[in-house]
Amino acid sequence: MSQQDQSSAQPTNPQPGTDHEHGHWGAHDHAEGMYGHIHDPEHDDFFHSHPGEPEMIALTPEEAGNRITLTSVGIDVGSSTSHLMFSRLVLERQGLALSSRFVVVDRSIVFKSPILLTPYVDETTIDTEELSRFIEGVYKDAEMSTADVQTGATIFTGEAAKKNNAEAIAALFAEQAGKFVCATAGPNLEAVMAAYGSGACARSGPRDGEPRTVMNIDMGGGTAKFAICRAGEVLETAAMNVGARLVAMDAAGRITRIEAAGQLIADELGISLEIGEPLRQEHQQAMADLLAECLYNVAERRRLGRLADILMITAPIAYMGPLDAVSFSGGVSEYVYGNETRNFGDLGILLGSAAMSRVGRLGVPVDQAEQTIRATVIGAGQYTLQVSGSTIHVSKPALLPHRNLQVVAPVMPGDGEYSVESVRQSIEQGMQRLDVVEGDQDIALAFKWRMEPSYQHVKTLAEGIARALPNTIASTQPLTLVFDSDIGGAVGNMLTREVIPGHDLVSIDEVQLNDLDYIDLGEELEDVHAVPVVVKSLVFTTARERRAGLVPGARPHQHDHGHDDHHDDDHDHDHSHAHGHPHPQ
Repeated sequence: MSQQDQSSAQPTNPQPGTDHEHGHWGAHDHAEGMYGHIHDPEHDDFFHSHPGEPEMIALTPEEAGNRITLTSVGIDVGSSTSHLMFSRLVLERQGLALSSRFVVVDRSIVFKSPILLTPYVDETTIDTEELSRFIEGVYKDAEMSTADVQTGATIFTGEAAKKNNAEAIAALFAEQAGKFVCATAGPNLEAVMAAYGSGACARSGPRDGEPRTVMNIDMGGGTAKFAICRAGEVLETAAMNVGARLVAMDAAGRITRIEAAGQLIADELGISLEIGEPLRQEHQQAMADLLAECLYNVAERRRLGRLADILMITAPIAYMGPLDAVSFSGGVSEYVYGNETRNFGDLGILLGSAAMSRVGRLGVPVDQAEQTIRATVIGAGQYTLQVSGSTIHVSKPALLPHRNLQVVAPVMPGDGEYSVESVRQSIEQGMQRLDVVEGDQDIALAFKWRMEPSYQHVKTLAEGIARALPNTIASTQPLTLVFDSDIGGAVGNMLTREVIPGHDLVSIDEVQLNDLDYIDLGEELEDVHAVPVVVKSLVFTTARERRAGLVPGARPHQHDHGHDDHHDDDHDHDHSHAHGHPHPQ
């Protein structure tokens, strides 16, 4: 460098009044139209304007597109009770990129409906006209219109989950089909929800670098659900007819309700059950003990005895590997953990005690669940806006957009167990876990890919997918596949060229999905050959959160829609009694 160059490179000391007496980060311009500029960190006013410049515009997070506020409604329709809850959800973008995910950072309950005893026109058919009147009345009392609600979730359980009822109830929300997630929750999906809501999935995440395996047992009024969680995922679920309210009694101890499974247990013990007659304490204890024995027959993964086999709703647990912990959720878990001592006219106290007294058989510690009483969905408010990778396969543009696809995320076999048959089994288990009947509805299969994208690996996956979806393929329904790494195009090409030639499909990649997600796929962005994906995840709140003051809530507004409502204002009733037992499903 010449002496002249060196001289010109020396920092100059500005004269007072002519410039700043501090350094700057890079060049900046004081010309009209520049809205402020950035100085070095030592400057007292990091973001500022100078005299004669327009004032710097401070954008709020909302104006910058980094925060959104949604009004969400959760509608829970079950065999025994139904209710609504309106919530305000605040979501913030978690990164700088426009495709970064939005997550819920604040939520508050703005209105809770009273509890409706689910109306029926006969023993199994829900009265949707009465249900519709109830919902309309709740919207009116909440001073809400359908236009005021941006998103929501409708969950059907028990009798409401049966095909004829679910379709009729879903029709009530047809005009808001783009806003609402409608989930039909059979026993397996309820088990998955309980595993997430209780924190069992989170607790199965790596500890000291090693994943854990946690069994969650969700015990309610009519059923018990099991979930095997490992590395933050639900591997398997099962359900059986074991619950606290298989026999219900009034304050005087007289029987008011007998479920079929309760009658079966009584018959096995030679106990007579009659409506209006008392059930002696020793008989209640004997029934609770036998129910607990059947429960642990499944939990210990022993060969099923005759009675436990009859009580099973699903196949028993197939997982035979070691467990690291067990946890309990559901209404009966309040007694298991000693959080509740009151008697609500059922077998809850005795069944909880019987379950806890036998837990040592499992030979693992008992984890404390983060939330014990079953979580209630308050809406589909956890949104992720993602953009797929560009290595995708869309067989024809008319397949997009596609809205409200339920995500099924199979737990893929490891490299040593990887075969066409193991892929097929993983997909089938994923559908079973969420109570999805193959071919009955459009779904998105979401895969976490952890292997080299070799020809043989990709072909094995493609053939396993085809074998797992025979009804979907036979009916020429388009396939939707989502991968977390960039093999969407390779798998799509393999399927449409070699495995199921000419079949329509959308195969995208670099999108993160999980069970309990629903997705909207936008039209392909032609300039980048990518697909925008909106991910809607179910959002939960629990009675425990509300008791702890973590979710600010309004007292339910009392009103009369022509139905009997014997519940008081502060009674959180998630298909539950005051102690949290879900009603029999």
